[in-house]
Amino acid sequence: MARPRVALLGAILESNRFAPPAEKEDFTSLTWLAGEDLMAEARSGAPKLATEFAAFVRAMDATGDWTPVPCLLAASHPAGPVRAAVIEEIIATCEEMLRAAEPVDAVYICNHGAMVAEHDDDPDGLLMSRIRAVAGPDVPVIATLDLHANISGRMVSSCDLIVGYRTNPHVDQIERGEEAAFSLRRILATGIRPAVAHAKLPLVPASVTLLSAEHPYGTLIDHGQRRQAEYRSDILNVSVFGNFLFSDTPDNGLSIVVTAREDRQCAEALVTELAEMAWSLRKDFVRQLTSVNDAVTLACEDRRKPVILSDAGDNPGGGGSGRTTELLAALYRADVSDCLIGSFCDPELAREAHSAGVGNRFRARFNRSCDTSVPWARWDAPFDADAEVLALHTGDVVGERGMTAGRKLVLGPSAALRIGGITVVVITDRTQTADPVFFHMFGLDIAAARTVVVKSRGHFRAGFSGWFAPAQVYEIDTAGLTSPVHDRWPFAHLPRPNFPMDEDTEWPADPSV
Repeated sequence: MARPRVALLGAILESNRFAPPAEKEDFTSLTWLAGEDLMAEARSGAPKLATEFAAFVRAMDATGDWTPVPCLLAASHPAGPVRAAVIEEIIATCEEMLRAAEPVDAVYICNHGAMVAEHDDDPDGLLMSRIRAVAGPDVPVIATLDLHANISGRMVSSCDLIVGYRTNPHVDQIERGEEAAFSLRRILATGIRPAVAHAKLPLVPASVTLLSAEHPYGTLIDHGQRRQAEYRSDILNVSVFGNFLFSDTPDNGLSIVVTAREDRQCAEALVTELAEMAWSLRKDFVRQLTSVNDAVTLACEDRRKPVILSDAGDNPGGGGSGRTTELLAALYRADVSDCLIGSFCDPELAREAHSAGVGNRFRARFNRSCDTSVPWARWDAPFDADAEVLALHTGDVVGERGMTAGRKLVLGPSAALRIGGITVVVITDRTQTADPVFFHMFGLDIAAARTVVVKSRGHFRAGFSGWFAPAQVYEIDTAGLTSPVHDRWPFAHLPRPNFPMDEDTEWPADPSV
C-alpha cells in the first residue's frame, strides 16, 4: 500500500472509582486536540501529549509515505469516573471525524485502558467498538494501552492488535508507539489478519506489586517476551496487563493478551501457558508497606544512606488528590531535617507564596479551602506552619528522566517553601512527582537531601534511580485515595471471588471458563 490513510484518535483516563468525577475541563486543561492541531503537537520538539502517540506519528513519518487522518485525542490526569456527557462527546466527535474522512486504511487508538464512566464500566471498550463499527470489519484497528488497563472482551474483539506497556515505571512508551506503527506497516504490507487471544484471571493485585523490574510481575513479563521469541515469527505481541485495582469494575483482573500473525491456535496456546504461570505466582502479588511511624523513625536516623519515601496513599498518578498532609505533619512534628517533599497540589498556597515573594516568610496554610466533608477529600487535612519562600517558578518545564523525559509539563505557578528542616514543593497542576525536575526547577539539590518524599506510587523509581538504589526506596502506608490495602475500600464491582481478597479463590486451567 503506497500511501495508507491512518485515522488517529484516543481517550486517555485512568479512573479511580473513589476520586472526584472527571469533567470536560480535566481533559481540556491537559489534552484536547483535533485535526491539524493534533498533528502539530505530536510532531513538536517536546510534545505535551501522550508519548506513545507522538512516537507512533514519528515512526510512521520515518517509515514511508502515509496520510494521517487526525481525529481527536483527549486526555485527563487520573481522576474518578468520567461524566457520561464528556465521554459520549469524545466518542461522537471521533465517529463524526472518522466518517467524514472515509475511506481509511487503518485506525490507531491511543487509550489508557482503565477508564470508568458514569454510565458504563468499560468506556474504553465502548469507544473501540463504536470506532470499529464506523471503520468496518476489514480495516485494521491498532491500540496502545497502559499496562494497568482493565481488559474487556469488548476491547479485544474490537481490535486487531493491542500493544501494552512492558515497563512499570512506564519508560517504554516510545518503543510501544513505534511497535504499533511498525506492526501496522507489516499488517498493511502483507495483508495478514492477526488473531488475538485473551485470558483474564481472578487475580486483582495492587499497583505496588506490579513493578516490571521485580518478581513476580517482571518474571511474568520477561517470560512472555522469551516465549514470543521462541515462537519465532508466529507471535506479533505479548502483553501482560496487571489491572488497575481502584477502577473497581467487573473487568478488573490480571489479563494476558497474545496476538498471533494469523494462527489463533498459537495465540491461545501461549495465552494459556502464561495465564497458568501467573496463577502459580499469585501469592507473590502481595507487598508489605512501611508504617508512617517507622518512616519517621527512619527519617530521624543519623547513620544511614539517603532514602526516598513514596507517599503511597496519595499518588496523583492513580487519582490521588496530591493534598494529604499526614506524612508532612508527622515529619514536621519529629523535627526532621535535610528533607525534600514533592509535590503538594495547592493552587491557593502557590499563589500566596508568589504574592509573598522569594526570601519572605508567611504562615503557610495547606488545604485552607479544602472541603473535607466530601468523601474523596476526607484525608486532605489542614496543616499550617511558618514558611520561608525559597524559590518560585512558572511551572513550565520539560521532564528530565523516567516516564516524562522530554515531555513538556505545565505545572502552573509553583513554589519551594522551607518549613523547619523540610523543603516542600507546592504546585498548581495535580501531577505526581515522578521526575527530578520538580526539585531541579528550583535549584534544589537532591543529592544533598538525606530524605526525599514523593507523592508518587512507582514511577518515581525511574526518575530518581540516579540517586536511590532499590534498597533505598520505601513505600509508606499513608491514607488517601490510592492506599493499596484492599480491605480499606468498599469495592462493589470487582469480580468475586478474587485473590488476594478471597484466599481460597480457584481458577481453572481453561481460560475460556
